[in-house]
Amino acid sequence: MPLASIPSPSQGVWYLGFVPIRAYALCIVLGVIFAVWLSERRWRARGGQKGTIIDISVPAVIFGLIGGRLYHVITDWQTYFGARAIKPAYKALFIWEGGLGIWGAIALGGVGVWLACRKRGLSLSAVADTVAPGIAFAQAIGRWGNWFNQELYGGPTTLPWGLEIDQMHGGEPGVLYHPTFLYESIWDLLLGFALLWAGKRFALHHGRLFALYVAGYTLGRFWIEGLRIDPVGGVDHAVTFLSLRLNQWTSIVVFIGALIYFWATRNKDSEEFILPAVDRAAAGDPDGPDPAHGADQADQADSADGAAAASVVGDTDDTPEAVTTDSPDPEVVKADSPDPEVAPSESASVQEASADVSEPADVRAESPAADEESAGDDGAVAAQKETPEAVQQEKNSR
Repeated sequence: MPLASIPSPSQGVWYLGFVPIRAYALCIVLGVIFAVWLSERRWRARGGQKGTIIDISVPAVIFGLIGGRLYHVITDWQTYFGARAIKPAYKALFIWEGGLGIWGAIALGGVGVWLACRKRGLSLSAVADTVAPGIAFAQAIGRWGNWFNQELYGGPTTLPWGLEIDQMHGGEPGVLYHPTFLYESIWDLLLGFALLWAGKRFALHHGRLFALYVAGYTLGRFWIEGLRIDPVGGVDHAVTFLSLRLNQWTSIVVFIGALIYFWATRNKDSEEFILPAVDRAAAGDPDGPDPAHGADQADQADSADGAAAASVVGDTDDTPEAVTTDSPDPEVVKADSPDPEVAPSESASVQEASADVSEPADVRAESPAADEESAGDDGAVAAQKETPEAVQQEKNSR
C-alpha cells in the first residue's frame, strides 16, 4: 500500500435548495471568468477599449461550449449511439456530466470570436494574441472539474501522487492511477506564464502568440494523452491508429499547423486594428493607423480617441455662419492696416476713400451725424420759405 496518494472527492454536486451546483461546471465558469479578466487587462494595456473582450467573450463561450460538446460526441459516439451504447442518446446533451473536447471548443469558439471581430472591425489576430495566455489559465482551472467527476485519469502507478478512483468510476481497490488531469493543469499553468513572458519579451503579434499557445498545448497534450486509459472513441477501449490514440494524432496535426503558421508570419508587419471601425471612421480615416504593437501604444490610442472626439466637436462649430461671422473682412483689414509704401496723407486718403466705398449708404444715413446734418438742412429750407421776403418774391414771380 503506497504511503501517499491523492483522494478523489466523494461527490461533485451540491444542492442549493433544489438547484444543483456542479463542481465540473463551476470550474469551467471560474476558468472563463479569470480568462476574461486577464484578457481584458491585456487588451486595455495594448490600447483597446474597455469592455471589448467582455463583449466578445459572450459568443466565444457559447460557440465554444457547443463545439467542445460536438467534438466529444462525435469522437465518442459509441457511448451514446449504436447497439453497444452505455448511455441513452439524450445524455449526449448533458454537458455537466463531463465531456468537452478542447479541439472543438477552440475551433468553434474561434468562429464566435471571428464573427464578433468582423462586426466591430477589429483584427482577429490581435484578439487571439491577447486571449492566448488567458485560455491556458482557464484550461488549468477547468481541468479540476475532471477531478470531481473522477475522469481523465491515467494508468496504474506507484508514485506518491497517485490518484484514488472508486469502483463506480472504473477504479480498482488498492490501485492508484496517474492524475493526468493534474498533469495537464500544471502544464497549462506553466504555459500561461510562458506566454505572458514570450509576448512581452519578443512582441509577438499577428496571431503568432496564439500559435505558440497552440503548439505548447498540443506538445503537452501529446505525452499526457499517452498516459490515459479512458476509452476515447470506443466503449471499452480507446480508438488507436499505429499505437497512438485519436487525440494524440490530433495533437500532432495541430502542432504542425501551428508551427507552419508561426514561421509563415515571421515577417508580417501589416497594421492590426484594435479600435472599432466606428471610432476610426469618426477620426476621419477608417483605414488609418491604429495602435496595435505593445503596451506603450495605450497612450496613443487614448490620444486618438481624444482627437476623434475633439474633431467631432470641432465640426459642429465649424458652420459657414460661424466662419463668416468670426473671420475678418479682407477689405477692412486692408483698409485698417497702413501700407508702409504710402505717405501718411495718401494713406489717410486711401482709408477715407475705402471707408466711403465700403460703408453702405443706408448705414451712413442711419448714423447720428447724418441725421443731424439732414435735419439742419431741412430746417433752413423751411425757415427760408416762411420769411415775408420769400413770400413776396414768390408772388412777383407769378
